[in-house]
Amino acid sequence: MKHYFLNLLSNKNNLFLFISFLFLLAGLSNPTLNITRGIYNFILIVDISQSMNTQDMKLDNKNVSRLEYSKSLMNEIVEKLPCKTKVSIGMFAGVSVSATYSPIEVCANFNNLNATIKHLDWRNTWSGNTRIRESVVNLARLIRSFPESAQVVFFTDGEEAPKLHAFNTRDLTQFQDGKNWLFVGIGSKEGTPIPKYDSNNQLIGYWSNESFALQPGIAQISESNIGARDDSVAGGTNDRYLSKLDEDYLKKLTQEISAKYIQGKSSNIIIERMNELEPAWKAKSKFHMKPILIFISLLFFILRFINLNQITQWRFKSN
Repeated sequence: MKHYFLNLLSNKNNLFLFISFLFLLAGLSNPTLNITRGIYNFILIVDISQSMNTQDMKLDNKNVSRLEYSKSLMNEIVEKLPCKTKVSIGMFAGVSVSATYSPIEVCANFNNLNATIKHLDWRNTWSGNTRIRESVVNLARLIRSFPESAQVVFFTDGEEAPKLHAFNTRDLTQFQDGKNWLFVGIGSKEGTPIPKYDSNNQLIGYWSNESFALQPGIAQISESNIGARDDSVAGGTNDRYLSKLDEDYLKKLTQEISAKYIQGKSSNIIIERMNELEPAWKAKSKFHMKPILIFISLLFFILRFINLNQITQWRFKSN
């Protein structure tokens, strides 16, 4: 019997058919593997201050604002994240961050997340100033209010308005909450005027240099030492404030708070960096082997009909 079995398997067709049958049986039994995977909760925060209206980005070869470009990246990220990942959408302005809701499962709430991103608008802002450095403490407080911990992805051009000075530069050397944060730099490195719109989103001019200048006297220590900026509009081309991605500042800030920084060139690169963050928690799940085993069974079944010697000879002749 043993001799007959060995002779049977010495034939290539019979051998491949036997292997195919074994993998088919194994697949039909539907074995599973216990694996541990990281579960992520993300809050995608976009800077909605008026510098994000600067049109120095491109989508489909058209000039768009930094805000529209950020929204496009956020849509792509939500589309590519795996199911069971939870996502919240947040907005930053002034010194604080507002979350639209606690992180929700991305697949079950895909349309809701995209609708939220679509309606992000600079007119949602509640403050004319932009205090990114001040906001990190308030952001950490917001994260602690969630039912579960969350990783931060912060889209911003790094523009502080008014500019930092001795009275409004918070010391963050003791800040410990930024380890699972990723700052995404948005904007070009060439200076571009910041458009100023009215409440109807109509262009009324451009922000002036005075808007970002330090103010004298008591203005420097107003609003709890965070300052306030001038609301004037540039009268001509020479006094327009030219805005650009402040990458050096964002790199310095992220180093101070142990966060990470990346320039927002593509959603794939951003997701790669997001996956490097520590997950909110780790969960055990079952990985079903049936599809893989059935595929291998089919592969061996097909191989028994292929003459490998003829293929080798054909390749030799073609060379």
